[in-house]
Amino acid sequence: MCLGFRCRRCGQNSDASASACTNCGADKYRKEASPFDDLILGFASGLREDRVYTTRKKEDGREEIVVFERHGNDKVRMLDDKALKKLEKIGAKKPRKVIVPLDRNPFVQATGASETELLGDVRHDPYGGHPEIGTAPYQRVVPGAVHEAHEGVLFIDEVSTLGHLQKHLLTAMQEKKFPITGRNQSSTGASVKVESVPCEFMFVGALNTNDLGQILPPLRSRITGNGYELLLKTVMPESEENRKKLVQFISQEIRKDGRIPHADEEAVEMVIEEARKRARQVDDTPGYTLRFRDLSGIIKLSGDYAMTENAWLIEKKHVKKAIEEHKSIEEQLGERYGSWWKAGMSDYGLKKASKKENEVG
Repeated sequence: MCLGFRCRRCGQNSDASASACTNCGADKYRKEASPFDDLILGFASGLREDRVYTTRKKEDGREEIVVFERHGNDKVRMLDDKALKKLEKIGAKKPRKVIVPLDRNPFVQATGASETELLGDVRHDPYGGHPEIGTAPYQRVVPGAVHEAHEGVLFIDEVSTLGHLQKHLLTAMQEKKFPITGRNQSSTGASVKVESVPCEFMFVGALNTNDLGQILPPLRSRITGNGYELLLKTVMPESEENRKKLVQFISQEIRKDGRIPHADEEAVEMVIEEARKRARQVDDTPGYTLRFRDLSGIIKLSGDYAMTENAWLIEKKHVKKAIEEHKSIEEQLGERYGSWWKAGMSDYGLKKASKKENEVG
């Protein structure tokens, strides 16, 4: 609303745009800084007050404070006691911290995460939260992966390595909220707790089949009840499309390494033939193997052999040599000693012979 200002000298109201009272001619906006204010006329326009306080009587006879403050160039707004209390309440709100921003990456990978990284923590303050030199508790709250994945995807590889943390993960999945507390009992953060932090996410876990027994039964029941358990294939059928995908895989592994040369056509054909051979030997299924880590090792070892010969390309002979040399310890022991038992006895015999030589010497 548009109101006038009350003159301090005569008490009459006049328009807010007028710098002097229309009744007595006094400057309405000039502050009274000294007894000689009436002599200082040139500075009247620069000494205007933005707020004027006064009182008025309510209908019940009590007085309340009323504030008239400047609002724009030619308007004044009035604040009564009720409005002032509302403004004071808004200003007295506790400070807040954005724990998880909206513009974050909705895909969170928590493979190998510790308890703090997975569930959050409250940092230690060496000054004990001192009001002047310390750090406020709300500024020391650190969200975990379960909170950062809210309304997104939480991916954990090798889920069995979580151990006892699987219980907390299960709670977060069930309640869709998980508190953030200080994890270190000797830290000042141990006394801080943020309740009901939202963590509604889609959980994707991966592990080897021989580690299934290490998964917490309630967690696995939660997964099978509200989701799916998928057993990945280890062999893909032979087709022109899958053949091209294998060629693409070989090229990607070479580019990813960045140091070995590219392969010629015969070398690529030999890698594809090895993929077909391993599908029959390992999985007893016709097709191309999907155990790409083994193929990746053969490709990189072939590239190393090509580099030692200063060759421009990986050739068939390099791949053949890599296949012969790229064998596990079990395979190498079997070829050298015939069995694990003979290898162990051979090692024992060498130690025993060495001991006798020392005694004789």
